[in-house]
Amino acid sequence: MLIAMIVAMDETGAIGDGNTIPWKLSDDMARFKQITEGHGNNAVIMGRKTWSSLPQTFRPLPDRLNIVMSRNSKWKENGSESAIYPGRAIEIAHSEACEECWIIGGSQIYELFIELVDEIHITRVHAKNSGIIKFPKWNNKDWTEEIIETKKNDVKNEFDTTYSIWKKS
Repeated sequence: MLIAMIVAMDETGAIGDGNTIPWKLSDDMARFKQITEGHGNNAVIMGRKTWSSLPQTFRPLPDRLNIVMSRNSKWKENGSESAIYPGRAIEIAHSEACEECWIIGGSQIYELFIELVDEIHITRVHAKNSGIIKFPKWNNKDWTEEIIETKKNDVKNEFDTTYSIWKKS
């Protein structure tokens, strides 16, 4: 099973501003949906704050097993599985025969999983200081980056972006 991360961040590493995404990027949202749904049985792992920030109409994220990390072992919400530590979240994905497991945030969840992933899919938003929530510092010296796509801003996409995939060397 592929274990990967997907994140959009600005040039200063900001990924959020409170419980909101600080940009309007229609193309990136479509890519997120396409990648995390994939062509099979996939899981998304997120923190409880990320789960709560999803609009009610998109909770749970459709066509994916939704696994929510919470320190509260009694936390439950319809449409999701809960896990208290990373190994349990991965175990749930394995037990459901998931082909891919996508870590989708927030910052603390990225930090918990960063050493466990095979790939990190990054949409670099060409803006600065977009929010107070940051992607954790990571040592990328043993990773290689492949730039997949660069897009200019337009009416549906507020900023220029660069989408790349980082893989462990």
